Amino acid sequence: MDRYLLIISTICFLAAVVRTAIALRAGVFRPGRFNFLAIGLGFLFQTAFMSIRGHALGRCPLTNLFEVFIFLAWSVALIYMLVGPAYRLSLMGAFTAPLVVLLQGLALIAPIDVRHPVKVPANSSLEFHASVSLVAYGAFALACIAGVMYLVQDRQLKTHQLRSIFYHLPPLTDLFAAIIRLLWLGFILYTAGIASGFFTGQPLPRVQVVAAIAVWLLYAAILQGRYFRRIAPKRVAALCIIGFSAALTLLWGITFSAQTHSVP
Repeated sequence: MDRYLLIISTICFLAAVVRTAIALRAGVFRPGRFNFLAIGLGFLFQTAFMSIRGHALGRCPLTNLFEVFIFLAWSVALIYMLVGPAYRLSLMGAFTAPLVVLLQGLALIAPIDVRHPVKVPANSSLEFHASVSLVAYGAFALACIAGVMYLVQDRQLKTHQLRSIFYHLPPLTDLFAAIIRLLWLGFILYTAGIASGFFTGQPLPRVQVVAAIAVWLLYAAILQGRYFRRIAPKRVAALCIIGFSAALTLLWGITFSAQTHSVP
């Protein structure tokens, strides 16, 4: 039952991707409300899936890699729903939907939905650590998407090849402001996630702790470099893409057991 909700959710996000692809191919791209509504509907089905899975598990649905990928996709959609309209980045949906489709499609296809045979009591501290860390990943994902939008617009300006999508992109200054706000949001949440990991009452794998600190240091360096104006906006946008790509690959290193789950 819960997987059907996830499939419907993926179809909603895919509808936004298809509509954008058709519009770009026709050269008449307009953001409109369709993408926002499709993503909003997909988000509702995501939430329904996580609610049903969570009730079945009796805890936050983060007990295997499948659930981690779905939680990350949900976090991306959540941050978009909260932040996108606030900064008037409606076009961000055209860039957000493909990432969610990729994450959920991979989770549905890959044989990673392995259930643990033993139920154990929920550990609220551990679940807070894992969930806050993944919501931070959602903010980093949106910063990455805003970085892609920034680089696309910057390239079109430099090559003087202005396509229809260019006229619906926010100004570079607004995009960069959104990138910095998203980076700070993700950094604060990730800091809280890492700090809470030391108060879970469970031993954390050393490799994951080192990986988490490495990701934290990377984003700290980006923010510090920008604060002192040592990194140009274009390079910040590129580093957001590199940083999130690196952080995303670390998810494959998560280890799970019936007792614990930890997110780097």
